[in-house]
Amino acid sequence: MAEANAVRHGLLIVYTGDGKGKTTAALGLALRAFGWNQRICVIQFIKAPGQDWGEVRAAARLDLEWHTAGDGFVMPGESRSQARQAARDGWSLAQAKIMSGNYDLIVLDEMTYPLKWGWLDLAETLAWLRANRPRSTSVVITGREAPEELIEAADLATRMCCLKHPYNDGVPAQPGIEY
Repeated sequence: MAEANAVRHGLLIVYTGDGKGKTTAALGLALRAFGWNQRICVIQFIKAPGQDWGEVRAAARLDLEWHTAGDGFVMPGESRSQARQAARDGWSLAQAKIMSGNYDLIVLDEMTYPLKWGWLDLAETLAWLRANRPRSTSVVITGREAPEELIEAADLATRMCCLKHPYNDGVPAQPGIEY
């Protein structure tokens, strides 16, 4: 078994796809890192501050650094200017956290959406990560429809696919399962 004090090699990790489990996988990774006394920061790009999610409750109990930097889910046809600005502010926060060198693992939950929607420039984001991410810091990006360029840039990429989901049979989202 590797020593906890071994030289760290940070990774760029992407969890994407239309299946459930992207955030869950990232938070499982955060929990594993927490078990090794690693320093963790989570930034959510879509969920708005003040919402009652199970992962936010758990993070508070574990005293994990957690930021909800989104403006909530935006439906087609709704004004996205406030959500766009929230995503840009979230990316500025993420850049500061990454550059600080104070973290072993930074989770950028639901960041694929601002990239896909053009709220954040994909080429600039990838160039920034290549140039500024400390070698020992792992960054996890989650969300549906990750751009192929992001997947190619990743050291580890996993695509979740939905085989079956109870929501399709009329079962509503469940606390502890979906949120």
